Amino acid sequence: MRLFKFLSNGAFTASVKNGGNMRLRPLLSCAPVAVLGERGAHTQDVTKNIQYITNEKVKLNTDPKTLKLDKQMNRPLCVMINWLLARQKHVMKYANIYLEQGFDVLSVSCTPWQLMWPLKGSQLVAGDLIKFMAANENDQPLVVHGFSVAGYIWGEVCVHAMNNQQAYQPILDRVAAQTWDSAADITEITIGVPAAVFPKNMIMQKTLKAYMEYHMKTFHDAATVHYIRSSQLFHTNLCRAPALFLLSSSDPVGAETSNRAVCDSWLKMGMKCTWQCWDRSPHVQHFTKHRDEYVSLLRAHLRENVQLGDSVLKGRVAV
Repeated sequence: MRLFKFLSNGAFTASVKNGGNMRLRPLLSCAPVAVLGERGAHTQDVTKNIQYITNEKVKLNTDPKTLKLDKQMNRPLCVMINWLLARQKHVMKYANIYLEQGFDVLSVSCTPWQLMWPLKGSQLVAGDLIKFMAANENDQPLVVHGFSVAGYIWGEVCVHAMNNQQAYQPILDRVAAQTWDSAADITEITIGVPAAVFPKNMIMQKTLKAYMEYHMKTFHDAATVHYIRSSQLFHTNLCRAPALFLLSSSDPVGAETSNRAVCDSWLKMGMKCTWQCWDRSPHVQHFTKHRDEYVSLLRAHLRENVQLGDSVLKGRVAV
């Protein structure tokens, strides 16, 4: 039962294989500042959960109170909200699609612990994200690309915007396009988190699933009510930009039924939605399984909805 204690104390760790041996990896770790990403991309920390990725060789400093950068990056920006425990090398494969089309990328992460304790975790991440977007706005296009739990994080962003619409609604109105890859709703949270933390250990998945069901019942006011509110605001998204849904019928986490409910809700609000549901491909691995089609859909979505310079969308697609 040590797992339950780790979850409650915030010292949650996951077991990962390393050369055939098992070691414990902390889930609250973050990438170092100014590390060199793939193909010369420069990654710099804004907060422990937010990184700025750019092709420019420039050192950026952030005001810790306002999150305003000391230099204005006059480039289109993709806000990329990642899946749980996403590895940097995997994030960079998606980031490079945007980097090679002239975008900078804001990479946003959320740990399982932060997800499970919203008041001290995911809501702070969402608050920092909307604060950064407001502090660093410019005349360049803004897009959002979210994976899995990103739907929940974006719902929390909408909660912040709802609570301060004068300051934050104009930021959401600036978003020109949004893409949702394997978006997971509250109904799939007890499936998705165990699968992310213990992808190859069914016994531990079942153990963690049982704990999460207990957690959501026991800590209803501290956690579950916030999941429900976030889900409601994701379904009634304050950002009305055209949306691209990328998912599969075989994915139990980013389930087709819950994604269809979101899509139908947005269509009723007059939003433009493009739907792509493959028959079979794993959670957040549609790019790997259907690379050419995935990139083609994404590029078409951007070309149709984002006003960029003549040369921006002519870049080579990242591998």
